[in-house]
Amino acid sequence: MLATLVIGLREGLEAALIVGMIAAFLRRNTISLKPMWLGVGAAVLVSALVGITLEIVSAALPQQQQEAMETVIGAAAVIIVTFMILWMSKNSRNMKSTLEQHAGSALKGGSVMALAVMAFLAVLREGVETAVFMVAAFQSSLSPLAAGTGAVLGLAVASGIGFLLFRGAIKLNLAKFFQATGVFLMFVAAGLVMKSLRTAHEAGWLNVGQDTTISLAWLAPNGSARAAILTGVFGIPNDPRVVELLGWALYLVPMLAFILWPRRAKPTPAALPRVQFAAAGALATAAVALAIAAPLAIPAATLSSGTTPALTSSGEAAVTLRLASDEAAVAAGANAAAATGGGKTLIVTATDGHSNSYALTGHGTESHAGRTLSAYTAVGGDSASSSTAEPAELSVAALVELNGGRIPVGISASANPGPFDASWKHKGAITVWLAGDTLVDAVNDEGTALTLSGGGLASPRTIAVVGDGGWSVPEDHVTAAVTELNTLESARSENTLWSCMLPSVLAIAAVAFLVAARRNRRQLLVTAPSP
Repeated sequence: MLATLVIGLREGLEAALIVGMIAAFLRRNTISLKPMWLGVGAAVLVSALVGITLEIVSAALPQQQQEAMETVIGAAAVIIVTFMILWMSKNSRNMKSTLEQHAGSALKGGSVMALAVMAFLAVLREGVETAVFMVAAFQSSLSPLAAGTGAVLGLAVASGIGFLLFRGAIKLNLAKFFQATGVFLMFVAAGLVMKSLRTAHEAGWLNVGQDTTISLAWLAPNGSARAAILTGVFGIPNDPRVVELLGWALYLVPMLAFILWPRRAKPTPAALPRVQFAAAGALATAAVALAIAAPLAIPAATLSSGTTPALTSSGEAAVTLRLASDEAAVAAGANAAAATGGGKTLIVTATDGHSNSYALTGHGTESHAGRTLSAYTAVGGDSASSSTAEPAELSVAALVELNGGRIPVGISASANPGPFDASWKHKGAITVWLAGDTLVDAVNDEGTALTLSGGGLASPRTIAVVGDGGWSVPEDHVTAAVTELNTLESARSENTLWSCMLPSVLAIAAVAFLVAARRNRRQLLVTAPSP
């Protein structure tokens, strides 16, 4: 409520002063005020429609698009309030004469419409600024009803003050009023910067600098009056992120310095270009220093490499897994038939040292283990290795060993002495989840059906091989891999923020100071008296 009240008060008083100056000029020239009021009414109506349209469009969007819309509105509100304060500080002294000059031009043309258009445009700028800033403040407010009440009260008080000033009933130090409200609005706008950065992240536009900094829950518990002031008025969340604090400080500190800098300490017009050149040099130096030093302070993290253990359903060690390119797999001795050239290959090593390689086939991305990972299935086992592990002929003793120490049901050692012809058939698949070239998880639900013939059997018999396949990566290993990936991404985003984004902001500010310095120096040369 307090934020919208001050916004309504300040913006409403600006509009009231503009209207009062035009009205006083027209009265001195005995001109009817009706055209002016027509322009003012139209401007108020258009401004209200702008605010209502923005709110309706934002509310009708899906959640992620709403966050994007709020980001755009918040950024526009920050730009508007910044321009408003900078403009008032530069033009407030000449605003009256400028308005009277425009009104005089309209009167000389003898056009009532021109006067109405002048009043419309003069008030429309303030009205649209108010509408956009109000919408952004409403979206950041904890209570829309309280925010609306504050806006109405602010505009009502501003109208009353404007009327009394016009009548000469009161006097108000406008310079101090606008400075005090300017300081307050700078804090509100800095909160909008934080809010816009938060919604930009929720919209998927900004994913760097999202590490938490400090918790303000102790200062402003949820539901308390302090939380209403901190979050509802100044827009500061109780869990600010790194990029949000940076945005808040980078906006607020320079703007407060601009507003509160003592007039007597401001550089003279002759010295201003030198000060601006110095500021541009300092900012450029800071940008270069950050770009060089940040990667050294925050080195690029790398994932640990190595084999991944896998266990059977009984918890016994089954195999170890290693990811390699097809070329690396062939170089390591895997069968070239399993490699498809340029793809990824899973190398499965059993506890006895026997290795089997599988070419991986991609199936897009899916959510797994709390992350979005690339899913693959393993196909085309190493046929050369398989021929050793899966012989074409089995004795009764080998069959008993495969069946867990028991002869399969329906086979008699005396009636079916063997050896048997063996035909192996694999069912199921190995599924692998990768993050880039990092193996996060894998599971094998393969099974092997063994078909026996000959050896005294009247007809072929098919049995499932006991203990075949059936392994998975331990859950604690998957959790550790995901944690490592999250840590890596956080380190990379921090590196991007400090070594790229922040230097870019400083470089843009340096260019702005440089352009302003060159422009001011040219103006000095033009206005300097000739010798």
